[in-house]
Amino acid sequence: MEKTGDTQSCQNKSEEDIPKSSPFDFVIKQFQGKKSSSGKRKEQPSAIQKFFSGFDFGKSEGKERQKIEETEINNCRADDQSEKENLSVEDESSQLISEAESPSGEQRFNQFMQKLGKKPNSKNLDLNNCALSAADVTELASLLPFLPELEEIGLSWNGCVGGTLKTLTAQFHHVNLLKVLRLNNCRLSAEDVTSLGEAFEIVPQLEELDLSWNSNIGGKLSLLTKKLRKGCKIKLLKITDCNLTAKDGESLAEILNVLPNLEVLDLSINKHIGCSMKVIAQGLKNVPGLKELNLHMCGLKQDSLQGLDTALQHLTALRKLDISCNKEIGGGFKDSAAHLASLKNLEVLDLHQCCVTEEDTTVLSQVIPLLSSLQELNLSWNKNIGVSSDPLLGRLRFLPKLKSVAISNCGLGKESFSSLAEAALHLPELEILDLSWNKCVGGNLKLLLGALKLATEIQVLRLSSCNLVAEDLALLTLLSHDGHLARLRKLDLSYNNTISDEGWMVFCQGLATFKELSELDVSLRPSSCRACGTWFSELLAALTKLPALAELGMQRWVLSESQRKQLEGFNQDNKRNIRFDC
Repeated sequence: MEKTGDTQSCQNKSEEDIPKSSPFDFVIKQFQGKKSSSGKRKEQPSAIQKFFSGFDFGKSEGKERQKIEETEINNCRADDQSEKENLSVEDESSQLISEAESPSGEQRFNQFMQKLGKKPNSKNLDLNNCALSAADVTELASLLPFLPELEEIGLSWNGCVGGTLKTLTAQFHHVNLLKVLRLNNCRLSAEDVTSLGEAFEIVPQLEELDLSWNSNIGGKLSLLTKKLRKGCKIKLLKITDCNLTAKDGESLAEILNVLPNLEVLDLSINKHIGCSMKVIAQGLKNVPGLKELNLHMCGLKQDSLQGLDTALQHLTALRKLDISCNKEIGGGFKDSAAHLASLKNLEVLDLHQCCVTEEDTTVLSQVIPLLSSLQELNLSWNKNIGVSSDPLLGRLRFLPKLKSVAISNCGLGKESFSSLAEAALHLPELEILDLSWNKCVGGNLKLLLGALKLATEIQVLRLSSCNLVAEDLALLTLLSHDGHLARLRKLDLSYNNTISDEGWMVFCQGLATFKELSELDVSLRPSSCRACGTWFSELLAALTKLPALAELGMQRWVLSESQRKQLEGFNQDNKRNIRFDC
């Protein structure tokens, strides 16, 4: 029994020895469990620590709670830091993968050019006529930072460039070596003109600027040029058909004051600047190195011609002068050609369709022979040239360097044609001769026989609408058979309905002797048609012996069914790429 009592006593004592659970023990275990699970397992408290912790409900309880919270916060911070480090490593890896996968600037540029069917060239960006979209222009702008060596940009004939040019010019500081900018027919807006004008100062190396066929430039030329500064390097400026106004003419005169290096100025097809020509002429005095001046169809009048003549004395380097298709200057040469003779370096003079009068012809007959360097002369569509009694055409003999003479539709008579034929004997370098629309040539081509024998360099002969006859064609074939006209490449015999079938037969039988011929036109007049004779077979036979021939004009000749089959068989059998214009 004592034993039993002792046992009971021991049990009671043991129960008294077991400390009562603190209300925080559960929380502590929960925190410890979390802590152990996230990191290294913590060392368990001893029994004595547990015992005393069960009776500490005062200050030590708050300290313990604070300690627990601090421990948990530290653990959480450690976990966060670990996660951040893991994420940082992952982000860095992802970034490296992304950089490895994303194309470089050079690759992007190559892909862009390949998409447009162009070969990449870091110095010459040729995107003319590529049907660019506004998005393409934006993408191109983003690529300019990767093209620091770019020297040429060609975006001509891309209408969608208009309205988006500002995105491109904003990146021009990345391509400050740019020398050439071509923006023909891009439908430039007023905003484009302004942004382009503001960009000039960040492309100081610019030498060539072509803005032709952008009508919105008209009336806004001052916006385009306001940033141009004295000493600008521009050598070529083309503003063809831009609807320039008289006010633009005044702005242009100011521009010329800061373009001392200008060599080429093309203002053609701007009909409203003629009345500003006197002001422009004043500006031309500041570009003594000018080599080409194009004023074709600029609405020039007699007083405009006077202003221009004054400027010519300062343009001694001029090589090309085009004042064609200015009908109202007719009659003005008699008072405005004095300084034309001073252009000793002039190589090209174009006066076609200027309504030259007989008095003008008298003056020109004294001036033109003094242009000792002249190589190309176009007097076409001035009917008084042929009827004047002054020997202008005869005096061409004093211009031995002439390579091209165009006297189409000049109203030549037999006398003036004879004068020309005699002068041609002294033109050994003649390559191009255009006598079209001069009816007197028909039946009189023999007058030119001597000149054509000596013209060993002649490559283009135009005799359209000259009332030619069979005798004239026989003369041409005879010359070729004898070894003359050996370099002839283009022969225009169109609109000569006066040639008989016999004449065409003789011509076609001797055609094979024109070994270098690449273009031949035997078309009839637009108002007529005619059945093709038996000479057609001779024509096809001759073509097999003319390997260079690529174009044959036969408009309004009516082929029979058998002739059409002959033509089809010829194309198949000979595998020639001849373009028959029938």
